[in-house]
Amino acid sequence: MTMNKDILKKAFLKLCTAKAMAELYEANFKQVSKYVHATSRGHEAIQIALGMQLLPQDYAFPYYRDDAMLLSFGLEPYDLMLQLLAKKEDPFSGGRTYYSHPSLKDDDKPKIPHQSSATGMQTIPATGVAMGMQYIEKQGLENSVTSSAVEMSLKPITVCSLGDASVTEGEIAEAFQMAALKQMPILYLVQDNGWDISANEAETRAQNAFEYAQGFNGLEAISIDGANFTESYEAVEKVIETIRTERRPFLVHAKVPLLNHHTSGVRMEWYRDDLEEARSRDPYPVLKQQLLDAGFSEKEVNSIENSAKETVQLDFEKALKAEDPAPEDLFTYDFLPTPVIEEKGERSPKDSEKVVMVDCALFAIEELMKKHKECLLYGQDVGGRLGGVFREAATLAQKFGDDRVFNTPIQEAFIVGSTVGMSAVGLKPIVEVQFADYIWPGLNQLFTEVSRSCYLSNGKWPVSMILRVPIGAYGSGGPYHSSSVESVITNIRGIKIAYPSNGADLKGLMKAAYYDPNPVVILEHKGLYWSKVPGTQGATSVEPSEDYILPFGKAWLLQEIWKQEDVETLTIVTYGMGVHWAYNATKGIRGQVEIIDLRTLFPLDEDTIMKSVKKTGKCLVVTEEPSNNSFARALAGKIQEECFKYLDAPVMTIGSENVPAIPLNSILEQTMIPSTEKVKNKIDELLNY
Repeated sequence: MTMNKDILKKAFLKLCTAKAMAELYEANFKQVSKYVHATSRGHEAIQIALGMQLLPQDYAFPYYRDDAMLLSFGLEPYDLMLQLLAKKEDPFSGGRTYYSHPSLKDDDKPKIPHQSSATGMQTIPATGVAMGMQYIEKQGLENSVTSSAVEMSLKPITVCSLGDASVTEGEIAEAFQMAALKQMPILYLVQDNGWDISANEAETRAQNAFEYAQGFNGLEAISIDGANFTESYEAVEKVIETIRTERRPFLVHAKVPLLNHHTSGVRMEWYRDDLEEARSRDPYPVLKQQLLDAGFSEKEVNSIENSAKETVQLDFEKALKAEDPAPEDLFTYDFLPTPVIEEKGERSPKDSEKVVMVDCALFAIEELMKKHKECLLYGQDVGGRLGGVFREAATLAQKFGDDRVFNTPIQEAFIVGSTVGMSAVGLKPIVEVQFADYIWPGLNQLFTEVSRSCYLSNGKWPVSMILRVPIGAYGSGGPYHSSSVESVITNIRGIKIAYPSNGADLKGLMKAAYYDPNPVVILEHKGLYWSKVPGTQGATSVEPSEDYILPFGKAWLLQEIWKQEDVETLTIVTYGMGVHWAYNATKGIRGQVEIIDLRTLFPLDEDTIMKSVKKTGKCLVVTEEPSNNSFARALAGKIQEECFKYLDAPVMTIGSENVPAIPLNSILEQTMIPSTEKVKNKIDELLNY
């Protein structure tokens, strides 16, 4: 096959541009080294071969060495240099994130959701996009969730670009497993230059990515010379055509040389002993010769190269003069505005029955799924056979089908991180980790990908998802099914967090979470699900109407008192199970104790809290977590700081005992966690202070 001359010419221009950029950065090292950057030098051929063949309906996850790929998408050197220099008009992040960490939503280019520094973590969000594409096709939703301006005669694909060293990450295995299992339309491009940073492949890999892929039944792989443009273009062309038509995953393992530093901060001469061999595989002279062989004259080839150098120089001079972000730019796009700002609908309809808390959530999701085809639910054991270990998804698979409600493998990272991709294609995933104790493998994705996407993409890619987390000690669940984790979750900025104490709140907050464009974690105390714990009957509710919605950041003044001068008064601030301990503990002294049920831990209704404490003069924060270094103690500190001159006693907290885990034995469990009696004793201590 003879390569089309226009393709060769365009590819050579892009390669010369990327090469000229790398050389300019090196020549102006002192000017550009304020911020870390990497270049594609040596990797250009495969990147351009792939990038030139993607369409606007495709989704791509380039990694931090992929500036040549970005040029082939149609971006200009100036665009990349704005990010290199962290300028205000950086089209990806507004100066917030590193060079070649792109996010893009242009109509005429492949879509690039936000991703982190791409050392493996991006495979899960990318595979989530492919899973979303598959769902959209199966449900016939192409017109409702994709842009009508996009030409969809060719089905979209997802591309995830990786360095070979990152393939040793465990999260890669989760992504490959799901792509192979579900046969998703995704291309994993692995650029193998034989190095991590200073560790080489012999030290760190038992096999290369092509060999590794053989272990995933249903993931076809090829290995190519990624430094040869023609070979790369032709191989990728066949793979893309296969994915577009057969809708299945592929891995392309491309061997390439690394001809520049790992990054500007880690210089190749410090540790490399293979530079001469690497330079012998430079893709630049290979592609230059391919142009000459195709009939281009030396003069034409030189003209292309000189044009690239001139553009790069001019764009650099222009980028240097571009405006820096202003201090106030720091505070934009941590969240997108939510349409839900006030309580609406009937909370206690006259014709409704009282239902347990777990059913309020179940009915909320059923109503949402009936109304919104883009809503789906997945996680471990939530599918048709069981409907969740707490029956929190019972009957949903039967009502909505196995494509909308389905089981995942034991893959918390995938469950959490795939929502980035699902949301990017216009879906609204509701996902679940089975117990709060199991959330730890998913925290990497929650922190690095989910929570930062809106902020680091300058508002282009908020992640609209709901993560349900059954939490708390109940019925001798033991050390792996009983933990409270809210202090860790509340330390992740960029997510909203609910922790309701009753079914009506859970249903209203679930609806608010669905219509919120930002990521939401809902902590659901499993001891309240059926109100089987003595004293928790208040968690049952008359089921709110379908249109009932409860905004985040609005605490509930469960027990309100008047300001009193002649008796000691107290505010209890709490949430979840703590609400029931507090309410039961104040029997007989209800006129002295105001109880605030936070309902959401972020955003936090500070106005209600501070107003109450200033009125009562004393405050107790009740939590189920061990109180040392906890959310509750941080909140107590905040209250003390703002209300100090109104206080008649220190702000106190009560929580579980500070031991590493909740024991299985019921006596030990009860000794560890708070109770109505323990809270009552603390109230008495504080009232008598």
